[in-house]
Amino acid sequence: MTRTNLSMSISADGYVAGPSQSEDNPLGIGGPALHSWHIGPDADHPVNRRVMADMMDGMGATIMGRNMFGPVRGEWGDSDWRGWWGDEPPYHCPVFVLTHHAHEPIEMSGGTTFFFVTDGIEAAYDQAVSAASDRPISIAGGASCARQAIAAGFVDEIDLQVSSELLGSGERLFDGFAPGRPAMQLVRVLEAPGVAHLRYHVLR
Repeated sequence: MTRTNLSMSISADGYVAGPSQSEDNPLGIGGPALHSWHIGPDADHPVNRRVMADMMDGMGATIMGRNMFGPVRGEWGDSDWRGWWGDEPPYHCPVFVLTHHAHEPIEMSGGTTFFFVTDGIEAAYDQAVSAASDRPISIAGGASCARQAIAAGFVDEIDLQVSSELLGSGERLFDGFAPGRPAMQLVRVLEAPGVAHLRYHVLR
């Protein structure tokens, strides 16, 4: 069966984005610091490179929320927004974007096409499974998309890149779940400067 991986950078106090997100500050106040392990001076550390390869290489499809795709809210109107990642996004596979507002697919260089799904996480997951064939599926975030995928029972493993940063407020990954849910088993711990890479299997 298709394996579904959720991978997110997270602060030591449980936030995956800081407060006051905006077009100029899409990760919120303090949020960029959570990603220094792969966009800062330690990006070439062998452990960080291994984790990035695990996260990106060989994925058959990706699911993300609209907030992760970009800063446009409400109707798309005449917006020509095509994502944060330039002409060749790093996904190299079909990407299914959760949204309440229809949009034509956007085909990019390098094999990435953004498809906009208006009828929920279940529909996005079904389309991702069909596109991925037997390759893995990535749940890329943000927090709301991740929580929906976990609640729906689609996530098989959760990779958390735990920073020593404390954000104090923002968006938490595990808000809204009953105590002990999701049930997880720690199966891997990797360490690089300033970050612990934790992998959990989700227990059914």
